[in-house]
Amino acid sequence: MPQEPSHRSVPKHLRQFAKNMRHEPTDAEAAMWRLLRDRRLSTYKFRRQVPFKSYILDFVCFDARLVIEIDGSQHAESQRDAAREAALSAEGFSVARYWNNDVLQQSAAVLEDILAKLAGR
Repeated sequence: MPQEPSHRSVPKHLRQFAKNMRHEPTDAEAAMWRLLRDRRLSTYKFRRQVPFKSYILDFVCFDARLVIEIDGSQHAESQRDAAREAALSAEGFSVARYWNNDVLQQSAAVLEDILAKLAGR
């Protein structure tokens, strides 16, 4: 099972980038963080802006092996996303991807989808 990376195993520039990002969340990232604090998810430890291998993961629960990515309306990196998801899949992770507007405007549906993914549905 993939383990949470040790501090030393992550390149310094990725640690610094992740540290900077934790202090500047977008509205959608802040909304997602609030969703992940829902009492129904209290048994899952999610972390945000986590450096892992050569990636910065928006949100990750290492115990459930779930990565949550948030994309904006200008997002146009489907090939890069596919390669990233394949690499994460090879490490035993599943990836849930949500659009900014969905997180902001349909937060209840996003939360239900995350609960379903964690339940294995």
